[in-house]
Amino acid sequence: MNAEISAYNTLLSPQDQELCDFLAQYIDRELLDSESKIWHRHPVWFLQGNPIVGYSKQKKGIRLMFWSGADFNEESLPVLGAKFKDASVFLNHIDEINPEALTRWIQKSVTIQWDYKNIVKRKGRLEQIN
Repeated sequence: MNAEISAYNTLLSPQDQELCDFLAQYIDRELLDSESKIWHRHPVWFLQGNPIVGYSKQKKGIRLMFWSGADFNEESLPVLGAKFKDASVFLNHIDEINPEALTRWIQKSVTIQWDYKNIVKRKGRLEQIN
């Protein structure tokens, strides 16, 4: 696990830390060609500079967000972004994680991507990569 992400997780409650450690290790294992780092103050994984998946602590729990998740057509990712193509789920305990769904979402995040890396250059307009 990336040292910055590990440090982020240690600042959380023990229950949230367990959940986030699991997520980080799982994502690392599934996204072998990714780069991970703290970006906008929370853990994010990138493929070729494009943000794919990340999580953050919010009032409702740990928000697991997929930047292009709105196009995954997954009912189990119910929180859709209002402005972009993201979709999220809130988790409060490690037992809420469905490993099959998580694997499926991560696989879709590789094949279904919107180009967030160049959004500023395109003045806020997203283009689909795949």
